[in-house]
Amino acid sequence: QVQLVDSGGGVVQAGGSLRLSCAATGRTFCSYTMGWFRQAPGTERVFVGAITWSGGTVLYANSVKGRCTISRDNAKNTVYLQRNSLKPEDTAVYYCAARRLPYGGTYFTQNEVGYWGQGTQVTVSS
Repeated sequence: QVQLVDSGGGVVQAGGSLRLSCAATGRTFCSYTMGWFRQAPGTERVFVGAITWSGGTVLYANSVKGRCTISRDNAKNTVYLQRNSLKPEDTAVYYCAARRLPYGGTYFTQNEVGYWGQGTQVTVSS
């Protein structure tokens, strides 16, 4: 059974930081691009960023560029999303995702996701 387990969400004041984690179990994801999506209430789930299997390339959505760092530790089968300078509009459920096919590029859509995490809520208060 493959599982992606998201954690690290919470309530933080505007300007604060959080580090989200995504731990993969049941399978080794070191050959797969891993990404993060988010979904605010009443909106579609959107791409936040992703990191290639080697960690050599990282891509961020324009909305979070400069306030976001994605990293991975393949030895721990874990991907991280560091969010800084958080704004109220960053409030959303954040989902980890594994690209369906190995060795893919950084950007991928929901249709190209092979596995989803259960999501972790991030709430930024003003």
